[in-house]
Amino acid sequence: MTAAAAPPLSRRTLLGVTLDAVTLDAALDRIDAAIRGRSPLLVGVVNAAKVVNMRHDEALRADVLGSDLVLADGMSLVWAGKLLRRRLPERVAGIDLMHGILARGNAHGYRVFCLGATAAVLDAAIARIGADHPGVAVVGAQHGYFTADEERDVVDAIRRARPDVLFVAMTSPKKERFLARWRAELDVPVCHGVGGSFDVLAGAVQRAPERWQRFGFEWLYRLKQEPRRLWKRYLKTNTVFCAMVVGELCRDMRPGRAARARRSGTC
Repeated sequence: MTAAAAPPLSRRTLLGVTLDAVTLDAALDRIDAAIRGRSPLLVGVVNAAKVVNMRHDEALRADVLGSDLVLADGMSLVWAGKLLRRRLPERVAGIDLMHGILARGNAHGYRVFCLGATAAVLDAAIARIGADHPGVAVVGAQHGYFTADEERDVVDAIRRARPDVLFVAMTSPKKERFLARWRAELDVPVCHGVGGSFDVLAGAVQRAPERWQRFGFEWLYRLKQEPRRLWKRYLKTNTVFCAMVVGELCRDMRPGRAARARRSGTC
């Protein structure tokens, strides 16, 4: 069955990153259209830390911006967009998108391949998917601790399984590099890098309560769970991100800049 053409996306350029200004439901509609039409859709998600890292990592920047759908994963980006008058309709977190795909897949029989995490976490995540979404067919799985020499075998296994969706639960930039390198050979309609979402599914990591998420403190809740490992990272990335927003705001205040932005459609 050939899917109807998806409507054009509205986009915002924020801190040098072009984001698709869509809601979670609109992103899920785009994903469903790609699955029904067997057309490739690489999903990228961006938060404050990744925006900071993309400034210095050109490979990561190219991989993220090469995605077909680039979503604002963090509330900090939504707030920055509001402050800089490049509004985004809402945050679309990678884990929420994954849950939405699974919920729709339960109704429509999506075929899913799960790649990443440790073997134990992967098994527990798959068991949770089976319990919560029995209509989803998990057609293959592979833990994330394979070597570079084994990558070709992993790609071949994914191709043979013919999934509708590939979830890649690896850290950044490993997941972006893997998807950019192999996307043309995977023959999977939808590829979505979900980071540590399998750990949450498996119960190995607790996600922040909804109120913490709504106020943009999910990072703080994560820091509370692993303070020794994460405090330096969050201190650096949050500080640099705030400085980037302030710098962009100052540039926007220059005479003529706002008018040019309105004419170019970035506001």
